[in-house]
Amino acid sequence: MRFPAISHPTTMAPSGSNSLIWFRKGLRIHDNPALEYAAKGSTALYPVFVIDPRYMEPDPSAFSPGSNRAGLNRIRFLLESLADLDLNLKKLGSRLLVLKGEPTDILFRCLSEWSIKRLCFEFDTEPYYQSLDDKVRKYATAAGIEIYSPVSHTLFNPADIIEKSFVKLAGEPSWTSSTLVSDLNRLPSVGNVGNCPIIEVPSIKELGYEDTPEDENTPFKGGESEGLRRLKASMENKEWVANFEKPKGDPSSFIKPATTVLSPYLKFGCLSSRYFYQCIQEVQRNCKKHTSPPVSLLGQLLWRDFFYTVAFGTPNFDQMKDNKICKQIPWKNDDELLAAWRDARTGFPWIDSIMMQLRKWGWMHHLARHCVACFLTRGDLFVHWEKGRDVFERLLIDSDWAINNANWMWLSCSSFFYQYNRIYSPISFGKKYDPNGNYIRHFLPILKDMPKEYIYEPWTAPMSIQVKAKCIIGKDYPKPVVDHNLASKECKEILYEAYELNKRLKGNLSGEDLKNLRNKHEEDKRPSKSKRLKQTTID
Repeated sequence: MRFPAISHPTTMAPSGSNSLIWFRKGLRIHDNPALEYAAKGSTALYPVFVIDPRYMEPDPSAFSPGSNRAGLNRIRFLLESLADLDLNLKKLGSRLLVLKGEPTDILFRCLSEWSIKRLCFEFDTEPYYQSLDDKVRKYATAAGIEIYSPVSHTLFNPADIIEKSFVKLAGEPSWTSSTLVSDLNRLPSVGNVGNCPIIEVPSIKELGYEDTPEDENTPFKGGESEGLRRLKASMENKEWVANFEKPKGDPSSFIKPATTVLSPYLKFGCLSSRYFYQCIQEVQRNCKKHTSPPVSLLGQLLWRDFFYTVAFGTPNFDQMKDNKICKQIPWKNDDELLAAWRDARTGFPWIDSIMMQLRKWGWMHHLARHCVACFLTRGDLFVHWEKGRDVFERLLIDSDWAINNANWMWLSCSSFFYQYNRIYSPISFGKKYDPNGNYIRHFLPILKDMPKEYIYEPWTAPMSIQVKAKCIIGKDYPKPVVDHNLASKECKEILYEAYELNKRLKGNLSGEDLKNLRNKHEEDKRPSKSKRLKQTTID
């Protein structure tokens, strides 16, 4: 069940009561209606963040002990964001109260011990938080505590969009005439915390993570201050903002990425998407010509809301089974191929360098994400999109439940996009942007001395060239795990069969249907089918 946002407070708390603002996402001061309401007329304000042990649990997709559900880069970004939030709260006469434990247990104890009469938190559409919030609402209602849970993580209220139609609503958000820069100059002080186990923002090591050398860390620092700085820098290049057009861009640019790199700040709510929207509008008002949705920067924010809305309104959105918008496809369950892809050992340097950037930085260009997602699923390896989703969920600093799942369904041609004959070449696509292979040389230094003629296909280099480059294929760097031309044809063949079966059975495929289709494909590869399918390689 999905619970709507509480855009108007429940039973009003008496003036002069104690209030609690529960931070989850929304780690910012600007455009934070929950924080502003919590502060209004309160004697004491308790700003709380609970470190949820759920994100420190082992990740079943990692194949190695000690690999957490949330990877090192994302946790570091979170801790930097919390430290920045604490600093910004202190400037307003307050501070962040960090606790660790099961969120509802911690919250119930704080509400009781601090005699809280008003509880405020930003509305969250994820099923996990919807479940938490249901428990919190029931407890607070029984205790006579006022609740205020406004929508501020998205441009629109997903429940309103579902009710009234996205197209009609998405013309102009209702808040665009208001200023979203906070005018808070002082917050109520934090009251007595009693015996609640408050801690400082912990270090990476204190959370059980093993730190890495600084040169292997993500170059993107967490926090509202950095998010606003990056936004200002992006908006100063007015011509770039006005002419932004997705999916154009250079996925091999890494020293100065060919995009805003604001997605991590939007994910954690260090930057308000609503404020971002207003800033883009301001630039566009002063430009004679600019791109329009869906390819413009404004269009990207609307896509973000679209995915949030679909995810909010679709049961089982994060899986193939029982997901009404997802094609049922007999994906492989091949841990060896998955591990080769995840660990940058596919033997295709363009793919492996992208996965190495993901591992080291926790971020890569959206076209680079398209390439590796297509390669894992419908392009070459035919491994289940849920497996790739899990790897991205752990390693990306901007991993977002709704957007991550939506994009994996899109790139695997399971939903939203169905031209499965259009694939990203793991060789020629990257070469088009970076013929010298500088991106590969940076993230795969084992290939740094390989001549540019062979760097995208090092297995074709004569042995004398491999020796000179100090990189023997099959020893120092792996051979390709598949023959791309053959693998892509096989992928398209079984997708053709799966699409036809989905059409015939109206998507109501059983596990046995998928098993039979997989077995049929393995036993009977008919050339006539491949001839029907015209391959379009995106290079």
